Amino acid sequence: MASSWVRRGVVLATGAVLLVLTGCSSQDVAALKRLGLPQAASAQAPEIAHLWIGTWIAAGTIGVFVWGLIGWVVIRYRSHTNEMPRQNRYNLPMEIFYTIAPFVVIGVLFYYTILAQNAVTAESKNPDVTVDVVGQKWSWTFNYKSAQDPAVGADVYEVGTIQATPDLYLPVNKSVRFNLSSPDVNHSFWVPAFYEKRDIIPGRNNNIEITPNRIGTYRGKCAELCGTYHQSMLFNVHVVTEDEYTAYLKTLAAKGQVGEAKGASNADPQGSAKIYQGEEVGDR
Repeated sequence: MASSWVRRGVVLATGAVLLVLTGCSSQDVAALKRLGLPQAASAQAPEIAHLWIGTWIAAGTIGVFVWGLIGWVVIRYRSHTNEMPRQNRYNLPMEIFYTIAPFVVIGVLFYYTILAQNAVTAESKNPDVTVDVVGQKWSWTFNYKSAQDPAVGADVYEVGTIQATPDLYLPVNKSVRFNLSSPDVNHSFWVPAFYEKRDIIPGRNNNIEITPNRIGTYRGKCAELCGTYHQSMLFNVHVVTEDEYTAYLKTLAAKGQVGEAKGASNADPQGSAKIYQGEEVGDR
C-alpha cells in the first residue's frame, strides 16, 4: 500500500514537471538550467556556474532524501489508535550518522569552493588591458591605462554622474585587470554577467581580473548599500572587438579626457561636482 502511494506521487510529480517544461521556450529552458544565473560573458564565469549548480544539486539531493524519509515514516508508521510507540533513549548509529554527515557535506562543498576560488582569482603577470576603477558617491570613473598602446598613446578616462550613466568598454577575449579604489565610502564593483564582484574599500587597493568572451552590452552596478544615491551607481559594459575598443579610447582622447581622474572628494548629490582631489577633471 505504501509503495503504491509512493509510485503515484512520483508519477504525478513527473507529469507536473513535464507539463511545465512543455510550455517553456528554449530561452526559458536554458535559464532554468542556469538556475537563475544570467547568461555568462566571461571566461571565469563557468567556474562559478559549476559551483552554483553543483551546490544546488547537492542541496536538492539531500532535501529529497530527507523529505523521502519523512514521507516514508509518516506512511509506514501511521496509526489509527492513540497508543504511544515504544520510546528509545538513544540510537547510537543514528546519532553518529547525523553528527558526521553534515561535516562531510561541508567538507565537500568547501573543497570545491576553494577550487573555484583559486580559478577565478588567478591573475596573469601582464594583463592585456588595465583599467583603474574609482567608485565614488554616486557614480563611477574608469581610467584606461593605455599610454603604452601606440594606437592611443595616452591614458584616458570616463567619468559618470547621477544623470549620466558611464560606459565601460572592454575588448573581447582579452584579459582585463581592474584596479579598484574609493575616495569616500565602501562600494562594490559588480557585473552580473561576469558572475563576480569585488568590494571597494577606502584606503585599500583591491583588484579583479576578468576575460570577457561574449560580445554584447551588459549592466554593471554597485553591490554595496553605499548611501543615499546608491541606486544611481549604475554603468554599462560594452564588450566589443579590439578595433572598436581602440576607436572608443581615441574618442575619449579627442574629447580631452586625457590623464587620470581619481574620483570626487565631495560629490554633489545632483551629480554636478567634477572636482577630483582638489583639481578640475581636465587637469589630471
